[in-house]
Amino acid sequence: MADSRTPLLDSVKTPKDMRGFDVEQLTQLSDELRWETIDAVSRTGGHLGAGLGVVELTVAIHHVFNTPDDRLIWDVGHQAYPHKILTGRRDRIRTLRQGGGLSGFTRRSESEYDPFGAAHSSTSISAGLGMAVARDLKGGANNVIAVIGDGSMSAGMAYEAMNNAGSMDSRLIVILNDNDMSIAPPVGAMSNYLSRLIASKSYRGLREAMKQMAAHFPKPLENAARRAEEYARGMVTGGTLFEEMGFLYIGPVDGHDISHLVPILKSLRDRPQAGPVLLHVVTEKGRGHPFDKDSPEKYHAVQKFDLVTGAQVKAKANAPSYTNIFAQALIQEAEKDERIVAVTAAMPGGTGLDKFAQRFPARIFDVGIAEQHAVTFAAGMATEGMKPFAAIYSTFLQRGYDQVVHDVAIQRLPVRFAIDRAGLVGADGATHAGSFDVAYLGCLPEFVIMAAADEADLVHMVATCAAIDDRPSAVRYPRGEGVGIELPASGVPLEIGKGRIVREGTAVAILSLGARLQECLAAADELAGYGLSTTVADARFAKPLDADMVRRLAREHEVLITIEEGSIGGFSAFVLHQLATEGLLDTGLKIRPLVLPDRFIEHDSPARQYADAGLDSTAIVRTALGALGRDVRTAPARA
Repeated sequence: MADSRTPLLDSVKTPKDMRGFDVEQLTQLSDELRWETIDAVSRTGGHLGAGLGVVELTVAIHHVFNTPDDRLIWDVGHQAYPHKILTGRRDRIRTLRQGGGLSGFTRRSESEYDPFGAAHSSTSISAGLGMAVARDLKGGANNVIAVIGDGSMSAGMAYEAMNNAGSMDSRLIVILNDNDMSIAPPVGAMSNYLSRLIASKSYRGLREAMKQMAAHFPKPLENAARRAEEYARGMVTGGTLFEEMGFLYIGPVDGHDISHLVPILKSLRDRPQAGPVLLHVVTEKGRGHPFDKDSPEKYHAVQKFDLVTGAQVKAKANAPSYTNIFAQALIQEAEKDERIVAVTAAMPGGTGLDKFAQRFPARIFDVGIAEQHAVTFAAGMATEGMKPFAAIYSTFLQRGYDQVVHDVAIQRLPVRFAIDRAGLVGADGATHAGSFDVAYLGCLPEFVIMAAADEADLVHMVATCAAIDDRPSAVRYPRGEGVGIELPASGVPLEIGKGRIVREGTAVAILSLGARLQECLAAADELAGYGLSTTVADARFAKPLDADMVRRLAREHEVLITIEEGSIGGFSAFVLHQLATEGLLDTGLKIRPLVLPDRFIEHDSPARQYADAGLDSTAIVRTALGALGRDVRTAPARA
């Protein structure tokens, strides 16, 4: 792994190898670590900007603290690539997000330096406080450090954790990585000086002495003196909110200046006082990135790219992405109905709503990383006759489930959920897979749930959601590009609860929900080679179920296979429930539900993930032949 551009980094196998470095060496190490991160991501793709912003912070933390005995928790975890390089995983860093390679997030099973796995935001303070309390109960003395970005601080869970931590005596260090200048004033020599002063032993001693003196004042004067001290410092540093929650606030600090970071972190490491502390660090997201200054790619995730030009290496798309098709369909519906509004939880680009914002800037609302609020906010608009579309990834909608139940479903409010990233998602792995939405929404009374089999279906389903005024609805669709079929000129609302027969057959019936339809058609072609005539049906609706179509498929075929991109308890459970209720399971029908297996699917290409899950055409053929007592190995070759 030795590289002429990384001589110092080559000497660091684990953090203990850098603990004797001076500030000049740590600065050089940071430069080399930034280059290594860029080079690695140029080959694998991944979340580049966040990691580049915390290079110096990562170096400083591992230099000062005794990790892994001192627990370091990265909120979300997508900024932890430099951390992985420094913690014994450099030799595998170019396997990031590849099948069998390193995860794109922190993961307990991957390294002892990852004490808590993360991929969703705003969990670090809660987890860190739990570790700190457990340490205290066991009589330990190690440090616990939680690094959380300013975006993650928009989620209520972060404040719930801070409220709890501020009422306790457990020593906890929270580092707020402010990379959007959303909280801090411009960082300069004075603010750095103040931060080092506040963290110093002399300041802490003086502050404690002032508190003791104030304690001898009459109670009103004591309270006034305490408030005056806190608010005066808060006005200088911006920390009043955190102080009010019980934290000692320090900052803002230049997160790229090793000479300031190291002494402050050492002061916090050696701080004898109990209670939590918040260090406010200001960084530049994407610092040192190879793209143009205004390129949006520096802010989040990138494809593979050329190190010299920064040009991304993208495979030529065969069709528009489902996300873009949803956005255009929603714009088209909004052109016709001014009551249509859009809600996103910090993902306008990821959900395609950035395009909606260009056309209707006053009708889109980005509420930040706050899915719970997003759902109830949309419900509030629905009560006033608006038509809200809440576009939220399947995996993120899980965080607003209580609000979906209580604030939307029970009140039967017509909130429309556009569920992006349904099914398996490839390199982001299990944490971002849309595996459970049909199961967790399907159990809610009166919910309309649709799944798009192709681009045209999605356009019609957006129109269907817009037309539903008396109950909540959802349309789910996968990540990536469509199948390449012609799009309709405009969406036409579908008949609620009605599927479609795509291909007629006699022996085997395959009932598909969602984007596995093309695999079902491929399986039908292969089964024809075995002399088996196959019906392929697209359910379109998981709920309400097309009972007539299910009944017909069960009565007219020897084998019925259901297939869906979701967990057990979803679409197949609805089908089985209907068949059992009507006694159709007693007729000799051979029914085989194909769902995601009862385990989490590791990150890989989507095609490999679906093959691993047993949801590709090969698995469908094997299932059909097995139901009929025939072996794939001995069956006749295709004609």
